[in-house]
Amino acid sequence: MNNIAKERIALGLTQEQLATIFGWRQSRISNYENGTRQPGLPECRLIVETLNKLGRDCTLDS
Repeated sequence: MNNIAKERIALGLTQEQLATIFGWRQSRISNYENGTRQPGLPECRLIVETLNKLGRDCTLDS
């Protein structure tokens, strides 16, 4: 499990719920979480910003 999954689970969200927040498909979140696909820097920034807005304390380093 990677940090996206840990943060998502800490928020009590499913992959589908998190994907909906981003306007992405659930499979994209799954691919990021299982390492099949790596998010680019813009996506990383969006993920961190969104997780912080949802109540987590994330940085690009985490």
